Amino acid sequence: MLTDAKLRALKPRESVYRIADALGLAIEVRPTGTRWWRFRYRFNGIANMLTMGEYPGVSLVEARKRLGAARGLLDNGIDPSAQRKVDNEAAKSKAEHAKRGTFAAVAADWVAFKAKGWASETKRKAEFVLDRYLIPALGDRDIATLAAKDAAKPLLALAESAPNLARKARQYIGGIVRYAQREGLRDEARALPLAEVLPSFDKGNIPAVTTPDEVAKLIEAIQDYPAAVVRAALLCCAYTAQRPGVVAAMRWDEIKGEEWHIPGPKMKMRHAHIVSLPRQAVALLDEMKAFTGGREYVFPPLARQKTPHLHRDALSNALRRMGFAGQHATHGFRGMLRTVARERLGVAADVLEAQLAHAKKGEVQKAYDRTTFTDERRKAMQAWADYLDNLRVGGKVIPIKRRKA
Repeated sequence: MLTDAKLRALKPRESVYRIADALGLAIEVRPTGTRWWRFRYRFNGIANMLTMGEYPGVSLVEARKRLGAARGLLDNGIDPSAQRKVDNEAAKSKAEHAKRGTFAAVAADWVAFKAKGWASETKRKAEFVLDRYLIPALGDRDIATLAAKDAAKPLLALAESAPNLARKARQYIGGIVRYAQREGLRDEARALPLAEVLPSFDKGNIPAVTTPDEVAKLIEAIQDYPAAVVRAALLCCAYTAQRPGVVAAMRWDEIKGEEWHIPGPKMKMRHAHIVSLPRQAVALLDEMKAFTGGREYVFPPLARQKTPHLHRDALSNALRRMGFAGQHATHGFRGMLRTVARERLGVAADVLEAQLAHAKKGEVQKAYDRTTFTDERRKAMQAWADYLDNLRVGGKVIPIKRRKA
């Protein structure tokens, strides 16, 4: 039998040779000087050889221990070589899971998958919630064993300050877990019950001012806001009633004279949208050329912002500084138009819905109703901009009368 002294004394030859130990174990010496442990055996009458590691990394004692394990498999009718392949696949799968199976890794893959059908603003919101609230708390968690009690902690913390955002975060976690199940990273039978995690609360509506006095105060406050880029973007939200994220990311190549052509990927419903720009909005865009020189984005980012254009949070922050927290949100300009223009200017509801690019209700209507009310919307939005200016200076408001069909 071999000893450590004999093993150290082995010298390479011109060809490979082996020195036996016992029970099929041998040391193989190669011309390069490397020495490998080999186990020669027969399984179902067929000769085979299993590598047991390289000496001296695998010592004589360790080699004999591995030999004992391999012979134990043979005694139980298992081919050691076949078992090694199974073990290697299991180890590879485990390593792959460790690489892909954390909440952070699965969340990134889920966002990439979902983004193919998302508007840019939807993707931005998901990434914001994940990066700000969920990844710091759950990023290193194994998605295969993530429990409801783990997810509940960041959700409850978020619900204290932003309950609506907490509901959205819960939705994201559910989507990420279902994606992990489809990808084989989590047992399909292992659900994540989050329906009762958050306390009940009144959803309410997005804050929006809707009386003439309130609207007048809002527009006056915006007009007096010192940051020119933010002021122009907020007024553009007011004049067009488009989603704040879309306004903040407005590009110069989307402006076609007195129209703003918003591409489908930017819109929530993924349909391209044409917005008629009133004179006041066109004047704002002309002012912005002094800041961007007609480059890519209309509204440049503020200092310390990492986005290539003005961040929509800058608009929210400005409204809070003006004292409108809880009274009017950036998204509230849409509700303001829908309510005030209908009540005070008599703009038809379907014209307003077309301006807001709301989805058609009902499958038949979505399939066959292609009306966009282009002419009516152009007149309505100019009247709306004039109304806002007249409120600010105390002028007279003339309601719009829709043309009879």
